[in-house]
Amino acid sequence: MKIESVIPVLYSDDVTRSLDYYTEVLGFEEKWTWDDPPTFGGVLIGDTTIFFCKGDQGHPGTWLCLNVDNVDEYYQAIKAKGALILSEPDTKPWFMREMLVKDPDGHILRIGHNTNCESAEDQTDN
Repeated sequence: MKIESVIPVLYSDDVTRSLDYYTEVLGFEEKWTWDDPPTFGGVLIGDTTIFFCKGDQGHPGTWLCLNVDNVDEYYQAIKAKGALILSEPDTKPWFMREMLVKDPDGHILRIGHNTNCESAEDQTDN
C-alpha cells in the first residue's frame, strides 16, 4: 500500500468564513463548496489541501504544521492581509524558524521552514 496524500478535515462553525480566511488572507486557492449554505469545502495551496466541515467532523483548536520555503516572507504577506498572528517568526532550537497563526475557528497553524541546523545567530529576526 502507498499513501498518496493526507488531507486534514477541520471543524468549521461557518464554512464560507473559513474558506474566505484561507483564500483571502492566507493565500490558498481553488475554494469549492458542498451544499447551500456550504457545509463542506476545501482549499489548496501547492500540493497541500485542507477540507472544512460544519458538523460532526473535527474539533475546534486542531493544530496543523505547514512547512513553507520562507516563513519571514509569508509572515509579511499574511500580516498585511490581517492574519490572526499569535507569534511572529522565531528561530527554534529544533532547527525550525516558525510562527503561530490562528484561524477563525480556533485552529492553530504552526508555519515555518527548516533552518538546516544553522545556529540562531545565522537567522534573520524580522
